[in-house]
Amino acid sequence: MATDRRAEVTWNGSLLEGSGTIDSSTSGAIGGQTVSWKARSTEEAGGSTSPEELIAAAHAACFSMALSAGLSKEGHPPEKLHTSATVTFQPGEGIMKIALAVEGTVPGIDAAAFQAAAEGAKANCPVSKALAGVPEITLEARLA
Repeated sequence: MATDRRAEVTWNGSLLEGSGTIDSSTSGAIGGQTVSWKARSTEEAGGSTSPEELIAAAHAACFSMALSAGLSKEGHPPEKLHTSATVTFQPGEGIMKIALAVEGTVPGIDAAAFQAAAEGAKANCPVSKALAGVPEITLEARLA
């Protein structure tokens, strides 16, 4: 069964001076956050988020779920996966790179098998597939 997820945003003003608010989302878990060009294009977020930060969160979560599923299917359910995703945005160019990094506590698996499972998750998680147009997606995977 397919599921739909929705988010609503209101933007006020020009790109550079304006700002927006993530008004609501299907689950209610996301809402009330401000978004701004400054948060997107500088290191001075000022309490606002950006589309790239939201993409990083979505990618890290999806990758973790896919890796957990793959490891479990192979008989090695993880105790813990800690994943980060760093999205690099270049104004005027777009998203240029995503760097995934995962550290896992997975009983009974060696580093090579963990790396292979992580590569499979990177290639097959739905968010990775949606981001296939990103020029570079890297992966660092290691066991704790």
